Amino acid sequence: MDAAYAFPDAPQAHVGVGAAGDKEIDFSHHLSDLSNARKVSPLKGLMKYMAQPGMISMAGGLPHESYFPFEEISAQTALADSFSLTPEEKSSFGWLWTLFGGGATKKTKEITIPKRAAGGDLQAVQLATALQYGQATGLPLLQKFINEFVIKVYRPANPTTTTLVHVGNTDGWAKCVLTLCNPGEGIIVEEYTYPSALASAWPLGVRPVPIKMDGEGMLAGDLDQVLSGWDVEARNGMKKPHVMYTVPVGQNPCGTTMGEKRKKEIYAVCVKHDIIIVEDDPYYFLQCGSYIPKAQRANVRQAEDGKDAEEAFIQSLAPSYVKVDYEGRVIRLDTFSKTIAPGSRLGFFTCNPMFAERLLRAGETSTQAPCGFGQALITSLLNGWGMSGWIRWLRGIRAQYTMRRDMCMDALYDNFDLREDFRAGSISAWDGATVLVAHKKGVQAMEKYDSNTSLFSIVPPVAGMFLWIKVHVYNHPAYDELIRSGMSESLASATLTMRLWKKLVDNHILWSPGWYFATDGVEPDIPEMDFNANVDSKGMEGCFRVAYSSASPAEMKKAMDVFSEQITKFFE
Repeated sequence: MDAAYAFPDAPQAHVGVGAAGDKEIDFSHHLSDLSNARKVSPLKGLMKYMAQPGMISMAGGLPHESYFPFEEISAQTALADSFSLTPEEKSSFGWLWTLFGGGATKKTKEITIPKRAAGGDLQAVQLATALQYGQATGLPLLQKFINEFVIKVYRPANPTTTTLVHVGNTDGWAKCVLTLCNPGEGIIVEEYTYPSALASAWPLGVRPVPIKMDGEGMLAGDLDQVLSGWDVEARNGMKKPHVMYTVPVGQNPCGTTMGEKRKKEIYAVCVKHDIIIVEDDPYYFLQCGSYIPKAQRANVRQAEDGKDAEEAFIQSLAPSYVKVDYEGRVIRLDTFSKTIAPGSRLGFFTCNPMFAERLLRAGETSTQAPCGFGQALITSLLNGWGMSGWIRWLRGIRAQYTMRRDMCMDALYDNFDLREDFRAGSISAWDGATVLVAHKKGVQAMEKYDSNTSLFSIVPPVAGMFLWIKVHVYNHPAYDELIRSGMSESLASATLTMRLWKKLVDNHILWSPGWYFATDGVEPDIPEMDFNANVDSKGMEGCFRVAYSSASPAEMKKAMDVFSEQITKFFE
């Protein structure tokens, strides 16, 4: 770590695989007024001395460990190779029935965490440390594992890159907003994005600045054009943004995934305009590749095990922004929510040491360290599996989500006539992608490409947890009538979308309306579906986000069958 950025009680910087420039770049001008005002928490600053051997500490208000009512905790954990490496090792429903409790019991391994580690090893996972007040940097063994993982998988270009734990990506992003943004500033986002990210920034007076997308995500050209032509007066006094929030893999909600070439283009624009990139990447290991229709999938997917296969898996993943970040302007957010459990509330930043130090200061007086139970259990799990075991688990999880994606897409193929149509990309986020357009089964051959008979369109996602469906409400019999009544096209579309959404809810199918994900400057929180509300400005009428992550296989099939029935009735 460069001495200029060295800070006490923080994780050690690890060395990336690339080379930074000859001169360390000072990013301190990106810090918010609140961040600049933060000091080392006085009592937290003493903790580095408490860990010194032989120190009798009477400085902090730490309860004695004998008062902790947990002598040890244990858990039965899954094995690292619990899941197949291919989505269809067996028949989908047969295998999933086993996983969902209808077949043999899965093999497990017990882990036990004592109050005190044998031999008094303070670096080992033990309850006396994990359940005590601790540093916001997390357990030492967890820090070590995360650092080694980042080096192995993300391969940072900046050799000063370091890591720091946080309480999940929602917490991580909230800390980034407080650390980087002042009231009245803007954040660059994709034109459709995760609404909770906007909801975190909105109360602070920080507003979204949307950038157009195509089938790979944010467009570098539009980003450069928006920033180059920034007019403070035309933007009601908003200064040119200096922070970007992006979900580049399995983008929520559109499902787009950005490759290395596009990331380099975006990064170059960010260097030109001095933008800090906050890379929110919870779906990174759910990169499932292109959807292949069921009839064509036989013997297509194969998977091998071993070291070569492990490296091939890493190479198959779209690289993180940290791999192209030679200047240190990326703050990456990782979470264990999608790969272990959301309730673990544990994740980590990967960024330059100066940002890590400021984020550490933000954590010391707010969340402090993540929950000791969660840290202890996950650290024991990861160390028990080892690095290769953890990567093997991630490969199995990827196969699971690939199978789930395929099951939903297969059901749509079963219920509709889906045909490729590049002209159907009326959503800019689909530009350049292969769009599938749905017609009712049994439509005469001469009518299959008639846009007036289409029901919806979809681009099968290559990563993440969501389908993004665009219903062709403009083909609804009542659409022209609503326009003639004086409604705008947007409001007419929104009105019909609400009707279909209500029909699905009445049949116990709940999907997320598309306007929740719009970044048009309208406050993102919509607590209830108000059928009298004017959603004219939302701009996402006709769209639904459909999560295939949590429903059982039978529930997913039922949901798609209900959708098929209701959308057919809807257009009649």
